[in-house]
Amino acid sequence: MAQRRTDLAVEAHQLWREGAGDAASLPGVRAQEEDRDGFPVTTVTVSSREGAQALGKPQGTYITIELDGLLRREENAFQRAAGVVAEALRPLLPESGPALVVGLGNRAVTPDLIGPLAVDHLLVTRHLVEQVPEHFGDLRPVAAAAPGVLASTGMESSLVAQALAGRLKPACVIAIDALASRSLDRLCRTVQLSDAGVVPGSGVGNHREALDRDSLGVPVFTVGVPTVVDGTTLALDLLERAGRRELDRGDLPDGGSFFVTPREVDQRVADMGKTLGYAVSMALNPSLSVEDLTMLLE
Repeated sequence: MAQRRTDLAVEAHQLWREGAGDAASLPGVRAQEEDRDGFPVTTVTVSSREGAQALGKPQGTYITIELDGLLRREENAFQRAAGVVAEALRPLLPESGPALVVGLGNRAVTPDLIGPLAVDHLLVTRHLVEQVPEHFGDLRPVAAAAPGVLASTGMESSLVAQALAGRLKPACVIAIDALASRSLDRLCRTVQLSDAGVVPGSGVGNHREALDRDSLGVPVFTVGVPTVVDGTTLALDLLERAGRRELDRGDLPDGGSFFVTPREVDQRVADMGKTLGYAVSMALNPSLSVEDLTMLLE
């Protein structure tokens, strides 16, 4: 089976099964599917070194949520989507303690805008809890930053995150980033949650220093949305759908430097950025509702 680029554990597991046979099982890898409030949810747990190596993913838990209803503008889709993502993320996080949210990405590139947009829609509470505890003392302290990219700041985003984590001493860091998928069908409509940290830029083959427990000294959780498919991966997928299974990545011109994104990427990224900002806010402060956040943020 030709190698396809994907940041999604559910797709990596699917690709492994396609190569090994649907009946095959991979030791230390377990996948569970369910429905939550109308949205399909798949949890892939990687608990062995063998499984991590086979999937190309660090050991950890990966939760994939399909938000097609949000794309179709179904009734109350935004409220339901934000709620489902929040409920899935909350059990991964420490029960208490301050949190630092880092929105990774480049504001000048729309498919890479998910992280900064999510931070724009996040309820930041650290200053309120410290300065007006009589009114906001029940809220969890949340700080946020969108550190930009090396080309525009001269600093690795991981360096900024390390400096902030070292000064703020959070109980956890939540990194929000754009990802790459193997399929057009998942772009800007899928969310992956993980407790395994993140490598900024990995979705477009521009690997930077990882944001994880080893680099930041605290647990790092990631919230990602696939916004691009690399050219060769897309070509292979389309050819395979047409029954051309004999082709390999090496049979095609190098398309790894080209990335495909939906025509409506502006609106889709805006929708997903807002959804993630609200969802992370509710995961960190369960007493807040979508209506509360709308009143406080807009």
